[in-house]
Amino acid sequence: MDDIDVWGFISPDDLWIYDKLILSRKFNYHCGPAGTLPHTYGEYIIRPCVNFLMMGKGARVDSISPDKKYFDVPAGYFWCERFQGRHFSFDYYKGDQVLSVEGFRDDPDRLDRFSRWDRIDLDFDIPDILLPLTKKYDWLNLECIDDNIIEVHLRFNDDFEGHSAKTIIPVWEEEFKESKYGDRVGFILK
Repeated sequence: MDDIDVWGFISPDDLWIYDKLILSRKFNYHCGPAGTLPHTYGEYIIRPCVNFLMMGKGARVDSISPDKKYFDVPAGYFWCERFQGRHFSFDYYKGDQVLSVEGFRDDPDRLDRFSRWDRIDLDFDIPDILLPLTKKYDWLNLECIDDNIIEVHLRFNDDFEGHSAKTIIPVWEEEFKESKYGDRVGFILK
């Protein structure tokens, strides 16, 4: 299940959750749209404000200085402070948490790929600002780095549907063969 599968069911009033710049501002992260600069020098995530195809697609890490006159953040993208820590995905069905997984990367700067996901036993409370969504939609998925929510989806994580594996390892096209289904061929289940 992808975000494009739920697009037709989302109320226009709730589309703000898919705009990662608005989401970041609502959580008071240090961020801004193309054309603005941060207050302090550092590494920032540069990513599209809205992307229904793959949420990490087009995201990169770059250093930005507040005294730079111009920085190459393309139109439709934004910059946000870079969070360090564990990457989690939490699924909720009608407000009740039903899945917790942790993602691991071989390359910390390759933001669109994970080397594995593990089921874990960890509770995460839905923030008050998102609770109304649990009354309107069956499914809610939160992507977090530690306690920082970086993405919200009105779908579940179907990578863990239909099996009881504790770990899944993505198999990417260049590791296997060409596929008409995109660059991820599937998963190895453990």
